[in-house]
Amino acid sequence: MKVGIDLGGSHIAIGVVDDNGRIVEKNEKRLTSVEKQDIKKSIEQYIIEMVTRFRKVYTISSIGIGAPGWAENGMIKNSGNLRIENYPIVARLQELNLPIQITNDAKCAALAENAYGCLKGYDRSIFLTLGTGIGGAAFFNHELLKAGKKPGYEFGHMVIEKNGIPCHCGRNGCFERYASMKAFKNKLREVLHLDETTRGEELLEMIRQNKPENKNYQVIEDVVTEFIENLGIGIQNLIYIFEPEVVGIGGSFVYFEDVLLPRLKEYIAKMNESDEERQGIAIETAVLGNDAGIIGAVITH
Repeated sequence: MKVGIDLGGSHIAIGVVDDNGRIVEKNEKRLTSVEKQDIKKSIEQYIIEMVTRFRKVYTISSIGIGAPGWAENGMIKNSGNLRIENYPIVARLQELNLPIQITNDAKCAALAENAYGCLKGYDRSIFLTLGTGIGGAAFFNHELLKAGKKPGYEFGHMVIEKNGIPCHCGRNGCFERYASMKAFKNKLREVLHLDETTRGEELLEMIRQNKPENKNYQVIEDVVTEFIENLGIGIQNLIYIFEPEVVGIGGSFVYFEDVLLPRLKEYIAKMNESDEERQGIAIETAVLGNDAGIIGAVITH
């Protein structure tokens, strides 16, 4: 058994994964605003607590960590969403006395979907994780494409609006500032005058119940339409670059699949209606859902 850890901008998910890529036990923790003030300590304490608990039940051979941003060689070198850099997380967990590998979280999710999920069976694919930001990965001949010294494939920091919203990366108008699930939910809260305690499940239900006769129908419709257009523009850019057979989408987007995916497919199809070869590109949501990051973290690559 191996332990897979998915570090997010607002949560930590930890699971025990068997040799067939199945999670046999999992725990998740949402990081409070207080815990985020000393996020390194919060991460370390929770990982040590959970791994120690798991080892009482399972024989654990190694740990894999998926972290947002640039993560390799035992370090989270830079993570805008976690607001940390040059963090030697593997060294800080040495008391567990287990081999630990660390990889970008989006690439972990992509590896899992490539092995067991929505990308399986395709030679050329791209994968996006939509959550606090947007991460990504690309596969050619079913193998993960890798960059140079830096991780590359930072789809979320592709600029789609040159004079747009400032991003944590230091540039303006990045894809993730317009098409991440965080951006989408925050925009809905803003136009509906809701505070940040309004959870995603409540926003989803508002969209599902949205009808022309409702008071907020048009403002909700406008936010959804704008989000689909921004997401579609970014995906279409990637299609032109990678020419994939399939585009996989994971992260918390999967929870909104019923209200967003059909509209996204329609938008992408419309953009490709004059191109017969691109009309066949599949747009799929992650089969493994938010578990993909945990599973992919333990895949050797």
